[in-house]
Amino acid sequence: MDFSVLQHAGPALVQLLTGPHLLFLLLGVGLGMIVGILPGIGGLSGMALILPFIFGMDPGPALAMMVGLTSVTATSDTFSSVLIGVPGGAGTAATVLDGFPMTQRGEGARALSAAFAASLVGGLIGAFVLTFAFVAARPILLAIGFGEQLMLVILSLTLVGMLTGANVVKGLASCALGLLIGTIGSSQATAEYRFTFDTIYLSDGVPLVIIALGAFALPEIVDVLRQHHAIAQKELVGSGWLAGIRDVLRNFGLVVRCSALGALTGILPGLGGGVVGWISYGHTVQSSRDRSQFGKGDVRGVIGPESANNAKDGADLIPTLFFGIPGSGTMALFLGGLVVIGVTPGRTMVTNQADLIYLIIWSLALANVLATGVSMALARPIASLTAIKFTLIAPFIIVMVFMSAYQAKTDWGDLIALLVVGVVGMYMRRFGWSRAALLIGLVLSQRLESSLYRTVQIYGLDIFLRPIAIVILILAVISIGFAIRTKSRTSSEDREISIASRKNIWPQVAFVALLLGFVIAIAIDASQLKFLASVFPLSVAAIAVALLTITAVRMVRRSKAPGLLFDADAELAASETGAKATFYLVGLLAALPALAAIVGFYLAAPIYVFFFLRILAQASIRFSLALALGLAVFLAIINLVLEAQFAPGLLQQFISLPRPFGS
Repeated sequence: MDFSVLQHAGPALVQLLTGPHLLFLLLGVGLGMIVGILPGIGGLSGMALILPFIFGMDPGPALAMMVGLTSVTATSDTFSSVLIGVPGGAGTAATVLDGFPMTQRGEGARALSAAFAASLVGGLIGAFVLTFAFVAARPILLAIGFGEQLMLVILSLTLVGMLTGANVVKGLASCALGLLIGTIGSSQATAEYRFTFDTIYLSDGVPLVIIALGAFALPEIVDVLRQHHAIAQKELVGSGWLAGIRDVLRNFGLVVRCSALGALTGILPGLGGGVVGWISYGHTVQSSRDRSQFGKGDVRGVIGPESANNAKDGADLIPTLFFGIPGSGTMALFLGGLVVIGVTPGRTMVTNQADLIYLIIWSLALANVLATGVSMALARPIASLTAIKFTLIAPFIIVMVFMSAYQAKTDWGDLIALLVVGVVGMYMRRFGWSRAALLIGLVLSQRLESSLYRTVQIYGLDIFLRPIAIVILILAVISIGFAIRTKSRTSSEDREISIASRKNIWPQVAFVALLLGFVIAIAIDASQLKFLASVFPLSVAAIAVALLTITAVRMVRRSKAPGLLFDADAELAASETGAKATFYLVGLLAALPALAAIVGFYLAAPIYVFFFLRILAQASIRFSLALALGLAVFLAIINLVLEAQFAPGLLQQFISLPRPFGS
């Protein structure tokens, strides 16, 4: 190990705390907090925003600002995930599973403070991992090849067994559906298009943010609207922020383990992002003795993913700085920013610019401390908003969800896809299908397919002779064993719930038939392609058909014997509220994009909010008009400052309008 580089650590810290460096770090942290709070926007948009402003800047201040922005979005996007059930980003979707139920029972502040405290520890561990990598980890990084990456993807998939709910077959079928959705678009092996309906929109596949918002955000919004109450059903929403810190201290070992998992996945380009939260969540469930409250508001389900998400940010910088290989879209823009300020990542930077490396490390650590302090200060007042009647804030959440979705490709297909996925997500929630398994399948699909092709071509069966790959494979087998043992324990706890699963069987069978039709359509389309383009989707489709068929047959036979594979999901028992209510609420969501198709999203949003507040919330005309105009001003600021785009309508096609009224 070369410890001589450590001599640059002290001067780098002094450099950060003097001159303009600290000011630019604070600027980056502030901007990162803003874009992180907006659901679905994230650090990618923030990084794109600041790139034009760093031309001609000195490397030190520019690096401080970029690191400050990228390192805090994983902290600030927790607000929407916990408080309104809308994933702030793909990485925080796992936080929704337990964070939002905690808010609903009046523990929003506790969930937030636990998340922020865990994020602080995770961020500091990520900075330490980056320091260690700078000193000693280069040989380890070089030892991780395509075979090891494949085994890590397989290990991630084994964790799906912990995220399937009480019905393993339906959970695995959900994962298979996610894998199939991930194959939509251009084939990595032959560049042939798969299941795109000859549309440009689907040629790049379905964006991850669309699936995350559609599967998690819209179903939760509909569920709370259906029950006609505030998000928090108790008056304890604003209290408990000290309890969250105590939760982190009691589970400090979990925080360290999940931070290590986040750092490991962040090191590998392309594996982090959306999957890191699920990996840590699966480990959290596996390593817990009492698993009865996971998915219902267990604070450990918040602590695990949040610590991993922040640790990943520091580890993401390792392949970016040392090899010039960006591990995510945000890191790709970060790499571009380095080039803009005249810094070349790789051997030259590590050898000759150690001071800049340590400036990044100190900026990362300090930014996490600042973000945690600001978030803690905001946790209690923001959490108190969830005690307000939900019909007063629902239209604003719906507008933000659709606006965030449109930023994925700035195409009308974003809004249509969000609505379609949202409807499917509602019925998945109602009938007890694992949305978590669907999302993790999508996240890992392309990674699994590409790693499989490369591993077979490069290693063949010799993959089983590589020590690191063997160790990861053993961990995957152990993970499967934990999942089976856990399901065996919990199956006996859900016998009463199985009675509820026999109610309204035929709507569930119809839903399974719809999913089967989707799988068969993809299989037929893939069968017409070359072998390398068709083998993966056809294999997954065959598995999905088998799982869906088993599910449908068991439903029709109405088996009375609950067991490991066929327990009902707990959500089903409490979700029988009738199809009419669901159709009504779907229409309520569809009204916004329908109006936007006529007058454009910027004009449609305040009109939608006004009538929503006036009719559903029964607010006064003056109050409804004031909030609608306030939303219009906010959207204009978002458009001008963050360059957010709004979907155009027929009006914009016939009349040329200035920003933000125009397209």
